Amino acid sequence: MIPSREEMERVLTERHTRPVYDKLKGARVAIAGLGGLGSNIAVSLTRAGVGELMLVDFDRVELSNLNRQQYEISDLGKYKTEALAQRLARIDPYIKLSYKTVKVTAENASELFGSFGIVCEAFDRADMKAMLINTLLEQCPDTVIVSGSGMAGHLSSNTIKTRHVLERLYICGDEVTDSSAVNGLMAPRVAICANHQANMVIRLILEEREV
Repeated sequence: MIPSREEMERVLTERHTRPVYDKLKGARVAIAGLGGLGSNIAVSLTRAGVGELMLVDFDRVELSNLNRQQYEISDLGKYKTEALAQRLARIDPYIKLSYKTVKVTAENASELFGSFGIVCEAFDRADMKAMLINTLLEQCPDTVIVSGSGMAGHLSSNTIKTRHVLERLYICGDEVTDSSAVNGLMAPRVAICANHQANMVIRLILEEREV
């Protein structure tokens, strides 16, 4: 049995208080990349009660994704946008979801994300990260970016931090460790970094700033 909107609202209000709930419910957040970072960010923000998410990715779910991403065997072959939207709707059937199954480029980034005050950068590749950050900083003056960098392997969790790098840019991670043959991507550290990003998004929604 699916709980009513009112029941879910009551529970989240009790958890968060009404002022916090109202701010989260009124927030709009975009997530660029739905892999280990993006899929975990989306789940955490949905559980927290963020009112609207826009999901962007062009990949399909592969078997190699399942060790750290929020997908299941039944999702194999599906577009990540569709599979993740279905998962999020099972967590909160009343969240407002939209998605774009497209590859983000310097030419379409501002059109995709320019109407969002907060964008989570969650790409795997360094060149894609740099492209999106630079494009949004240059072309979308009202957008704050929360990026992930450095979460591979099984080093100490305590090396993953959130830094306020520029006025409109936050970077979460250790900013050092890359995936390699002896230092692969593992669920715990990837999820820690993703939840640093999700937590920073919530702080921004609540008008708190990292120093």
